[in-house]
Amino acid sequence: MQSEPDSMAIASADRFAGAAQDEVAPARTRQAASRAWALVPIVTASGFAGLGYEIVWTRQLSLALGTEMMAVLGVIAGFFGGLALGAFALDGPIRRPTSPWRVYAMLEAVIAVWGLISVWLLPAAGRALSPLLGTEPSAALLWAGSLALPTLVLLPATMAMGGTLTALERMMRDARGEARVTAGVYGANTAGALAGTLASTFLLIPALGFSGTLISLAGVNAFCAIGALALGSAAGKADARERRPERIRDLRLTITLFATGLLGITFEVLVVRLAAQVMEDTVYTFAGLLAAYLLGTAAGSLLWQRSGRDADDGNLRGLLAATALACIATAVLAPYAGRLVEAVSAADIYGELAVAIALFLVPATAMGALFGLLAQRVSNQRGSVGSAIGINSLGACIAPLLAAQFLIPTLGAWTALLTVAVGYLLLLPPGRSALLWSAAPAISVLVLWLNPAPSLTRVPAGGTLLAVREGPMATASVVDDAAGTRYLEINGHFRMGGTSSTRSDYRQAMLPLLLHQAPRSALFLGIGTGATIVGGAQMPGVSARGVELSREVVELLPWFVNPAPASMPRVTVADARRYVAADTGQHDVIIADLFHPALDGSGALYTVEHFAAVKRRLAPGGIFCQWLPLYQLDLPSLRAIVRGFLDVYPDGSAWLNHYSVRTPMLALIGTRDSGRLDTEALAARLRDPATVSVVRPLGFEAPIDLLGQYLAGPHALSAFAGDGPRNTDDYPFVTFDARRNVRALTAAPWSLLLAVTKDIRSDPNELLARAAEREALGARLSAYWAARNRFLEAGASLPGDPRGAALIEAASPGLIEALRLSPEFDPAYAPLMGMARSLLGSDRAAAARLLRKINEAAPSRREARDLLLREFGLRNQ
Repeated sequence: MQSEPDSMAIASADRFAGAAQDEVAPARTRQAASRAWALVPIVTASGFAGLGYEIVWTRQLSLALGTEMMAVLGVIAGFFGGLALGAFALDGPIRRPTSPWRVYAMLEAVIAVWGLISVWLLPAAGRALSPLLGTEPSAALLWAGSLALPTLVLLPATMAMGGTLTALERMMRDARGEARVTAGVYGANTAGALAGTLASTFLLIPALGFSGTLISLAGVNAFCAIGALALGSAAGKADARERRPERIRDLRLTITLFATGLLGITFEVLVVRLAAQVMEDTVYTFAGLLAAYLLGTAAGSLLWQRSGRDADDGNLRGLLAATALACIATAVLAPYAGRLVEAVSAADIYGELAVAIALFLVPATAMGALFGLLAQRVSNQRGSVGSAIGINSLGACIAPLLAAQFLIPTLGAWTALLTVAVGYLLLLPPGRSALLWSAAPAISVLVLWLNPAPSLTRVPAGGTLLAVREGPMATASVVDDAAGTRYLEINGHFRMGGTSSTRSDYRQAMLPLLLHQAPRSALFLGIGTGATIVGGAQMPGVSARGVELSREVVELLPWFVNPAPASMPRVTVADARRYVAADTGQHDVIIADLFHPALDGSGALYTVEHFAAVKRRLAPGGIFCQWLPLYQLDLPSLRAIVRGFLDVYPDGSAWLNHYSVRTPMLALIGTRDSGRLDTEALAARLRDPATVSVVRPLGFEAPIDLLGQYLAGPHALSAFAGDGPRNTDDYPFVTFDARRNVRALTAAPWSLLLAVTKDIRSDPNELLARAAEREALGARLSAYWAARNRFLEAGASLPGDPRGAALIEAASPGLIEALRLSPEFDPAYAPLMGMARSLLGSDRAAAARLLRKINEAAPSRREARDLLLREFGLRNQ
């Protein structure tokens, strides 16, 4: 029995201890709250680095594997497959340690180290794989190689990434002392992924290139690892008790997790595919679409976290039905996205981002909230989200293949969106309320299915849509305008040639074939309407073959080459870069078509590494011709391409295709052996009867007709290009210069052409090797080039699109001046004579005045003088 004083002392001590505990408990709570808030930057930075890596690695692998859809799918599938494997394999180990902080730090360290290794590993692995695949691999082999390469070379990093979210979720749970944190962690991580997407695409890669970006991202991983270790040491020893691992008890939950991953990424692929038909389809377009998708997903997860709702079947039904309805709304909006793009086009990339948000935000928000609910339910059962991430990633791994190889070819991208909405409705947990939730979406799907959306292909007023081929990579169409001119269009608005440009397309083949002394084999990279390769095949003794990326384009060739000639060259459907890297043959002439530099993927066809790979495929004395669309390029991109070309072909020269200011083209010509042009051999070929019948209709009668297209040799080109960046695989300047190249489309098409001709002075000493040639042709060529440049300036100065008398009045002074500079400049002489003949029937006095001016400018040419004599009886004019 205690005495009263003792009892009082004990009571006082108890009250003191209780008071002390009351003071310590808030302190611990404050410390836990501080750790939770300090963990948020780590959660966000982890997502930032993860998406940054995905963007860089996907682009690096596409350089080796090509941009065929099977290759792209392989990269995506390999990435998600690694995430799924990591989530499954690391789920248990992450729960067992007393400190998830140290495990997480180890995972981030693995990612950082592998990110640095990938600077060297991915390019090396790509160079090794292309020859193994060959030039024409079967679909199964291409798929297997495209899946195996990213899976194997990225596996350590992607597996570690698959475990980071699980570790972060447990760390946040420990820091906050509550179980409901899953959706918030996922939302914050996805918000970081959104920032990583934009920062990598708009800032890091354009400034640092791929290697520099990977090093920067490794630094972010290091920050996450160090921060986790610091917070973990402050947190002290964690609860070592481990919840017994158990399977997800609800089979329906497993199916729903898998299916939502499958449907969510399928939806993303389909919307990106539709958006490509109305947007510019640059690297920034894809980044904007992905950012909009991530923005919605992050917002949905965070909203679900703040809602405090239970992860029960009632809320699951509501979110599944809302997701289905949001997908339907996007399907309704998609056909009108083109008008929205036009309305905000002045805002450049920000306008495209607004369109991307309109297409993605609502459905992605519903998808983010849906995954937050499902992941929370799994966490409640297992004490971890690893299984949820793994199952969901496994469905995402399969999604691109399903969309590209089955849904788009079978149903079309728009109709496939409706099947995605139906897929979400089929996941509703059974019950009476499920019928109510699904009624509105189901009726909407039925109405839209019976009344499909109009085609996204733009048909000019008075024109006709003749044929459409929709594939996983592109929608190719054949369109007639009101004048009956037929065009090939890609994704509804990129014009890839037509019947009006056949003569120009033929000349694209003839220029390099004539510069080679005796071509026997020619390889064409990119075929478009087929006119260039068909024109090249008509050259006597030349065997031609082509490589075209899009199967849909090849299927539409009969609309432009019909009836197909018996000797129609063979065309291989393949990525040009991968084909050249895998090819073991040699070719006398390789001709690369016009590739719109702003289009995502096209910039890789202008890199130093690709030019070097082409050079290895040239036979002795071989010639490479790379055509550049000056009406789709800005000056910095042109100079970067020229610098890289001269690095590989130090004897490089520049030539024009024709003298049109509407679609000016520049050819970069390089040789394997630094050979010089033999004008006597060229003249002999132009006199050969077999060659004459092919080239004379294209305007090549004498050597000067071809040599007049010469613009610059290596010294003049080098001075024009100056110092600056080169377009390389590691620093893809042209790809990330897309915004300026897109703006170039709205400028006058001759802007860059005139800038080039004013900046470059053509020197006959660089073109003509022998002194005798320079003496015989030097002065004539200098005059011809001066006339050419004046002719181009005159064409650019014409107001609008003048016709008839207005055309004669506006054009004839410039043409007369060009003719005075060089009387043998036929591109000015022929139109002037045509104008004079047209005036004879309407204004004979004006015809006489024009003929006198022509005769004065070119007295050595008899046609104007003879016409004056015959029509007006005037002599000595």
